[in-house]
Amino acid sequence: MKETADSRFEEEVKQSKTKVIVEEYEKLSSSLIFEIIRHDGEKELDRATVPLIFSALAAGLMISFSFYFRAVLSMYAGHSPWADAISGIGYTTGFLIVILGRLQLFTENTITTVIPFFESPSWKTLLRIGRLWAIVLLSNMAGTLLSALFMTSSCFASSEITSFLLSTAHHIMTPTPLENIFKGIPAGMLIAAVVWMIPMSRGFSFFTIFTFTYFIAIGGFAHVVVGSGEAAYAVLMGDSSVYDYFFRFLIPTGLGNIIGGTGIFTLLVSAQVKVERK
Repeated sequence: MKETADSRFEEEVKQSKTKVIVEEYEKLSSSLIFEIIRHDGEKELDRATVPLIFSALAAGLMISFSFYFRAVLSMYAGHSPWADAISGIGYTTGFLIVILGRLQLFTENTITTVIPFFESPSWKTLLRIGRLWAIVLLSNMAGTLLSALFMTSSCFASSEITSFLLSTAHHIMTPTPLENIFKGIPAGMLIAAVVWMIPMSRGFSFFTIFTFTYFIAIGGFAHVVVGSGEAAYAVLMGDSSVYDYFFRFLIPTGLGNIIGGTGIFTLLVSAQVKVERK
């Protein structure tokens, strides 16, 4: 009788372990991912102003490494046919630091803080989103400006690296405002996709961020925060004007990122979740 009870107990333990393993690796539903991001978004909207500024300022500083290391790898790759494919690896650096470090990046907020509004629309939530977007974007820009100022120093960048920094910055300032809107849309969608996929990525978040931001680089798409550092550097070095900084790059690209991240990706996944809940 005791052996039967022991056998039954062992079988129940085995089944429990199997159930835990299955649940751990089971695909998260869209509704669950939606709820995870909505919860994160609510917390972000409630954050105090000062911590928000410091986090976004740090994000602007750190994401500028994407600009710097893209230029450095371009220098080493030279004019080889695969130069863009190599330099694109450097572009992922800043994103990895910022996203894994949980710093405030404006384009992440085009999905994270908007989902609470799509779940329960109200003027109060809309005003909270506007407040957070304004603080984060301005602080991101301040961080990239400080980084650009630092990069103009000959103590930091050699003359050879400076020429490639200028070349990289010039490339971002060449497109017209309309082209930057269209280049910004896919970048906004891809960053929103990163945020959406991270809950499923578990221990593979590094590779998720690396892959998607790498394709932003080699796809020639425009990201408003990284690009603001490149554009600021071009202005500081006399290669472009303040007018071009705002009206050729920053405003059109920011609009494109919002359209891609909020107007397309977030709107579609929210609609999907609402249909599944019915």
